Amino acid sequence: MIAGLLTAAFDPPAAAQTAPEAANMRLVGSHDLQARSAYQPTIHRQGSRFILYVGHHGGTEAEPKPLNPLTGQQEFNGTSILDVTDPAKPVYLAHIPGEPGLDEDGGAQMVRVCDGRGLKGADPAAFYMLRTQGNAGHQVFDVSDPAKPRLLARIPAGHTHKNWWECDTGIAYLVSGNQPPWRVRRMTQVFDLNDPAHPKHIRDFGLPGQQIKEGEAPSQQHGEHGAIPTELHGGISTGPEGNRIYFGYGTNAGGIVQIVDRKKLIEGPAAPSDENLRAPELGRLVMSPLVGAHTAYPLPGMAIPDFARDAKGATRDMVMIVDEALKNECRDEARQMVWFADVTVESQPMVVSNFTVPEAPGGFCSRGGRFGSHSSNESMAPVFHKKLAFIAWFNAGVRALDIRNPYRPREVGFYIPAITERTAPRCVTVDGQPRCKRAIQTNNVESDERGYVYIVDRANTGVHVLEVTGEAREIAGLR
Repeated sequence: MIAGLLTAAFDPPAAAQTAPEAANMRLVGSHDLQARSAYQPTIHRQGSRFILYVGHHGGTEAEPKPLNPLTGQQEFNGTSILDVTDPAKPVYLAHIPGEPGLDEDGGAQMVRVCDGRGLKGADPAAFYMLRTQGNAGHQVFDVSDPAKPRLLARIPAGHTHKNWWECDTGIAYLVSGNQPPWRVRRMTQVFDLNDPAHPKHIRDFGLPGQQIKEGEAPSQQHGEHGAIPTELHGGISTGPEGNRIYFGYGTNAGGIVQIVDRKKLIEGPAAPSDENLRAPELGRLVMSPLVGAHTAYPLPGMAIPDFARDAKGATRDMVMIVDEALKNECRDEARQMVWFADVTVESQPMVVSNFTVPEAPGGFCSRGGRFGSHSSNESMAPVFHKKLAFIAWFNAGVRALDIRNPYRPREVGFYIPAITERTAPRCVTVDGQPRCKRAIQTNNVESDERGYVYIVDRANTGVHVLEVTGEAREIAGLR
């Protein structure tokens, strides 16, 4: 039985976000990130230091080039680099400017970091950063000295987005698009980045119908089943040991989760024929057209306590699927939330539960900005993996979920930061006139191996470093 629209364990009061609201989570430290709209945070241990890398959206109409006090220059939003060894006192080390362009057309939203010791053609003492470069492509940097990043390579591509890089194999799955023979805005380019200075293209990948077939004009808008299948958002690999990649297609509509045999994808023929694109696929979950699949986070080998005596299925392979809310003030779209799918039988995956934050009594639809899910933490460090998941929920902050039984997920904490003078307003049109409100827009979340949680804000409010308390801390086994 699918869990209904689960009632959150904690419901904040209906009030403006002029003060933080929290349960079982507390603030440790924060930084304003030079008032830049933030997307992906990545935390990487570099020797004895913990370094935070934050990808940013492109500029805004009001302030396309914020000031970087470190250089004294106004710079297009790119990548912020901070030392968070002491999470209570983040230290801003560097900003790498991005591309011009608003929102996803510019900036450098996605960032991943790997140790050189896991890469076959790299300096084992070095550290490397992969980031998107707006609509210009991808870039690889040497960040061994995170205060002085050094560009090593460029990979031209259009409409970049949510990449994944396997640090133990060097294989990267780059979200790119609008390149012949592809007609969609986003698909997958598989690269070997073992030598970060010399990227090697392996193959392109997508859903049958997204490619331009031989003899077909690029303008033809017909795919395998008529319309072009939903474009890619991003993928998460379990590496060679798990041998699976979970691709999420769609953001807030037409969601598809594709389960792919990693070995067959990497070693399969590169020609993008329907047959070659179908060959690595093990299963596909086609979701309701009302929701998307922004993040498909694998939870393999989950022991379900309630099934312990069952002859079959006491252990299940699960995927947590997070949709993305796109519209302000709950207008013109379906509610986006979190779904848990049982993929034990990969050819027939099935949604078995869900979670959403109730709109009342928090009054989230009227607070301003987006209300709904966006993304989850993606770290697989043991401290939280298969125990707690953290979901960015825009104006409802970050939500902490107990996922030990994914058939019955439940909220055990949340944190909603306070707005500041730097929080950018979010607007809707009412009776032909703009109505704007300042609201927290917690956009993405990540956790580190120490048990700290990092949330970043789409509305320029910066990064907040959190820790779990109370029941949430007990679940994680933290002292």
